[in-house]
Amino acid sequence: MDQTQHSNKGAEPEPPEKEPRRLCDGFKMFMVALSFSCICKTLGGVIMKSSITQIERRFDIPSSVAGLIDGGFEIGNLFVIVFVSYFGSKLHRPKLIGIGCFIMGVGSILTALPHFFMGYYRYSAEMDISPLDNSTLTCSVNQTSSFTETSPEILGKGCGKESKSYTWIYVLMGNMLRGIGETPIMPLGISYIDDFAKGHSSIYIGTLNTVAMIGPILGFMMSSVFAQMYVDIGYVDLSTIRITPKDSRWVGAWWLNFLVSGLLSIICSIPFFFLPKNPNQPQKKRKGSTSLHVLKIDEEKTQTVNLTKQEQHATTNMMGFLQSLKSILTNHLYVIYLVLTLLKISSFIGSFTYIFKFVEQQYGRSASQANFLLGLITLPAVATGMFLGGFIIKKLKLTLVGIAKFAFFTTFMSYLFQLLYFPLLCENKLVAGLTLTYDGMNPVDSHVDVPLSYCNSDCSCDKNQWEPICGENGVTYISPCLAGCKSSSGGKKPNNNTVFYQCSCIKALGVQNTNYSAHFGECPRETCKTKFYLYITVQVVNSFFIAMGSTSFILILVKNVQPELKSLAMGFHSLIIRALGGILAPVYFGALIDRTCMKWSVNSCGARGACRIYNSTLFGTVYLGLCTSLKSAVLVLYVIFIYAMKRKYEGKDTKTHENSEKVPDETDPESLHNNGYHCVPSAAASHETRM
Repeated sequence: MDQTQHSNKGAEPEPPEKEPRRLCDGFKMFMVALSFSCICKTLGGVIMKSSITQIERRFDIPSSVAGLIDGGFEIGNLFVIVFVSYFGSKLHRPKLIGIGCFIMGVGSILTALPHFFMGYYRYSAEMDISPLDNSTLTCSVNQTSSFTETSPEILGKGCGKESKSYTWIYVLMGNMLRGIGETPIMPLGISYIDDFAKGHSSIYIGTLNTVAMIGPILGFMMSSVFAQMYVDIGYVDLSTIRITPKDSRWVGAWWLNFLVSGLLSIICSIPFFFLPKNPNQPQKKRKGSTSLHVLKIDEEKTQTVNLTKQEQHATTNMMGFLQSLKSILTNHLYVIYLVLTLLKISSFIGSFTYIFKFVEQQYGRSASQANFLLGLITLPAVATGMFLGGFIIKKLKLTLVGIAKFAFFTTFMSYLFQLLYFPLLCENKLVAGLTLTYDGMNPVDSHVDVPLSYCNSDCSCDKNQWEPICGENGVTYISPCLAGCKSSSGGKKPNNNTVFYQCSCIKALGVQNTNYSAHFGECPRETCKTKFYLYITVQVVNSFFIAMGSTSFILILVKNVQPELKSLAMGFHSLIIRALGGILAPVYFGALIDRTCMKWSVNSCGARGACRIYNSTLFGTVYLGLCTSLKSAVLVLYVIFIYAMKRKYEGKDTKTHENSEKVPDETDPESLHNNGYHCVPSAAASHETRM
């Protein structure tokens, strides 16, 4: 009997022994939830980049304003990054991540919200007068009134209700909210993993970044599919829409991207609210309310004592912070590398923001094709480059100077392939009234105020009209009226099958055709097809080298400062990169791109809107020239940086320096991502700071 009682007493502590298995399950639940949130995070980043051109057209804004919208994400990040970095680990991390995911979802939905209250998309001013009558587009010789400028009837129609010029602010606010919500995901997620998976954190973080690759893949696929759908799909009769996805006025269903992304983010936030602050506590808390009450009182006393201590040491901490900041800012290696990476990342952010616009304008590809090809084709190259970069550093056991030389090599190779883009630029489009005279015979020195020709001077055309047609002579005309077209066929519906006849400007060029016809749309440039496929090939190789060099990014940053200053060094670096790179780069890239525009849209109030067509050669030269200039400065700074490193570590064993800091493993994903910048390096997010 005693033996039985003894055995029963011995059996009582058994339930707590099962606790570790439950803890393991709870931690795995956290990993599943964090992986889902990281997918949503990278998905949102890809969607914004791939939708920026659609947003620009929908809201009739220039590229510089679209760049500001894109930089709103970084602005949101900067609002809360200090709070998250300092207070995050002291609060309930899973709940903070859950709140962040929820805010990120709300931000995405807010971005899509303007679509539902700003009215239908008007790609043509003529839609306000007679959308089913092509006679408003043709040459009206007998018309008495002059329409050399947009008619007052068109300008006045709906101008009082014009709110489209300001609704882009909602998109900016939504992107800022998305940036605020994204901030706690990686820093707090990584620290949570590091606290409760010691010894295996690198495996979990590596798995996390691998799973997060689903985000960019899903994002590019979604963007490609939705870009083919008309923006007002489900609201208008698509048979009355005469523009196609290749038209410069086409706007896809960009808002569907953000709705899907927002709903997924809100869903992924739910599990975090049911996860414990500390996996070791939940079972113990169930033992009784008395112990909980006592613990609560003890916690309150502890908090009071801690607050008193914090007040006493506030001044000391501030002085310590200023001295630490002075220490890293007087470290010449850190400062050189800070400027170097700022230029490098600015080049990447600016180029990636407008790469889809570049492909559309340069090679005549639709947004759907650009998203699919640039996204899905380059992703495998990026993943391979990241893996190979870490493998080489690990295999060759590179010293600190060796890692810097490797980073210089990958940057130099990327620079060489960047130069190959220039020969792949296409010639300018043949557009009468912009690059050619209206009769299509001679090139013009400037696209500004090209005079009318004898073939259309009597047509009383509206010069602000943008209804491009392609003549049988291979020349694009701004409108059927400016081409001198007298009649049309194809029914009353203004669809893509409409053909315009008796176009006097086509006749002036000497085309041997009795009809002198033209059809809707810009003329394709067949000679650019080969160049486009060569561009994609070079882009894949270039992305590979960029990704391969990004592995050394954090290693060089943290090894050139004192071990106790690593967190401050990364935090200050993140602040500068986000403020001067993530926010400013899209704006000044966009401002320079705007200067290459040849034809702007005119909204219902007569104000300038989005660009309809760019000078292809000038656009490519400015876009690639700015990227190349920044990379040239990066290469020069790399040479100075390596020389300075050699002088500092001359006669020293850099491996001893590394060991004294207990430097993380070069190929350990934890060491590369513990700064909380990004979940996964990808084609959408392979710049080394975030996405």
